Amino acid sequence: MIETHDLTKKYGDFFAIKGINLKLSAGDVFGFIGPNGAGKTTTMRILSTLLNPTWGEAYICGNSIYNNPKEIRRLVGYMPDFFGVYDDMKVIEYLEFFAAAYRIRGKKRREVCDEMLQLVDLDFKRDAFANTLSRGQTQRLGLARVMLHDPQVLLLDEPASGLDPRARIQMRNLLKRLRDMGKTIIVSSHILPELADVCNKIGVIDRGVMSINASVDEVMKKVRQQIVLQIGVKGDQDKAAKVLEQIEEVERIEPTPEFLSVTLIKGFEDYTDLPSMLIEAGHKLTLFREEEINLESAFMALTKGMGKQTDK
Repeated sequence: MIETHDLTKKYGDFFAIKGINLKLSAGDVFGFIGPNGAGKTTTMRILSTLLNPTWGEAYICGNSIYNNPKEIRRLVGYMPDFFGVYDDMKVIEYLEFFAAAYRIRGKKRREVCDEMLQLVDLDFKRDAFANTLSRGQTQRLGLARVMLHDPQVLLLDEPASGLDPRARIQMRNLLKRLRDMGKTIIVSSHILPELADVCNKIGVIDRGVMSINASVDEVMKKVRQQIVLQIGVKGDQDKAAKVLEQIEEVERIEPTPEFLSVTLIKGFEDYTDLPSMLIEAGHKLTLFREEEINLESAFMALTKGMGKQTDK
C-alpha cells in the first residue's frame, strides 16, 4: 500500500530526511513520532506528491511518485498541520466547494458532504461559518475535507496539534473509526500518548533519520526483558508470597495493596503451573495476569539518549 526505498531530501548540505525505508500494508496505522523539524512533514509531502525527493523512490498502492502522481492524488488524502478556511463560507459550503473540485457532482455531492459531517461529528455546525469554528472543530473539518473522495491512504500531519484535552480525545476516537474503516494511515505527532492506543506500527525519526520502524508488538518484545505477573489472592498475601518464593524461576516479589507483583527470571516465559501451585497451597486467586508494557514507557526506553549532542 505504501512503500519507500532510500527516500532522501537534501537542501544544500542539509538532509531533511535521509534513507527512509517504509513498508505499510492495507489497514496499517503508522504512528510517525519525532520532534518538530525531524522530517515528518517532508516525508508526508513527498508521499502526497507535493514535493520531489532528491533521490529514492516511493510507491502508493503500486504507483510511483514519479510516474503516476495524478493517480496517487486520487488515492491519498493529505491533511497538513495548519490549513486555512474561507472566512465567508459556511461549513457545508466549504465541503461542497472541495467536493466539486474532486468532481463529485449533483445529488451525490450533498450526500457525500452530509456523510462526512456525520463522520467527524460536525453535522450540528453545517450552517456555521468556517471561521467561527474552534481549533478542534477546524481540524475535524479538515479531516472531513480530505475524506470527500474516499481515499485509501490518509496522511495526517499533527492532527491533534494545539487541541485541548477534550478535542484530543475526540480526534483519537475519530482516528480509531477511520482505522476500523480499513484506511491505511500515517499520522504524525511529537507526543507519543496521542497515538499509543491507535497505531499498530510506529516509526521514530530524528534529524531526518528513522531510528525505529517496527510493529508495536515488536517494540514491546524488544523492550520487555522479563515477565512481570500480577497475582491477587483472597486472604493472606504474605503466605502466598512465601509459596512463590520457593519457585526458582521467581526473581522478585513486590506486594501492593491489590496484588503481588512477581518478576520472573530473564528468559522464563512458561508460568502456566504457578496458578495450580497456589491453589494446591490453599490460596484462592482473585487476579492472575501478565503486566502490560505501556507504549510510552517502551518508547522512552528505546530512545534513551536520542537527540543528545556529543562533544567533539
